[in-house]
Amino acid sequence: MKQLLSLALLGSALLLGGCQSAYYGAMEKVGYHKRDIMVDRVKDAKESQEEAQQQFSSALEEMQALLNHDGGDLEKAYNKAKDEYDSAQSAADDVSNRIDKVEDVAEALFDEWQAEIAEISKASLRSKSQSKLKETRRNYESLMRSMRRAESKMPPILTSMKDNMLYLKHNLNAQTIGAIKGEFTSLKTDITGLIKEMNRSIAESNKFIAAMEAAGQ
Repeated sequence: MKQLLSLALLGSALLLGGCQSAYYGAMEKVGYHKRDIMVDRVKDAKESQEEAQQQFSSALEEMQALLNHDGGDLEKAYNKAKDEYDSAQSAADDVSNRIDKVEDVAEALFDEWQAEIAEISKASLRSKSQSKLKETRRNYESLMRSMRRAESKMPPILTSMKDNMLYLKHNLNAQTIGAIKGEFTSLKTDITGLIKEMNRSIAESNKFIAAMEAAGQ
């Protein structure tokens, strides 16, 4: 009976996903608290960054193959590069969406934490909880700066990719391909920088997850 109730509450939580406060409340009733949700969402955001790294690298490889194309079906090579660009765009959207979800639960967690601190009557315990909140918030803010910094590098790269793909779409020949090779060199540098920035963000995520899980034990 208890298991059925838990499943029902989880189902309700999913249906109420658009109303976050109701969602968090429903999840807490089955023992899944905001701290747990936050850790899981940071993990999801980290995984989305790892996937985006791979996708941007794949897009770079296909554009390289297109620019180095020598004979054969040029349109087929273009279509492969275009597909990888589209996938990179989707991966970037997923990264942004998951970072936003981390922010949402963090705000809810910190608001709840601060409100509950005010309910602690013993001064020493109240002070310790306040210090822990400040530490967690500080670590979180460092994490978000790192995530947002990596995220900000994606739109300019996607814009450059899109420009090149649209230009090639209407002028698909060897001469046109040769004309954008200089653009590709800059794009390659930008993607290399993006991957490095994401690696730093992933490292920050791992550190934050470890600290949160250790505190919850």
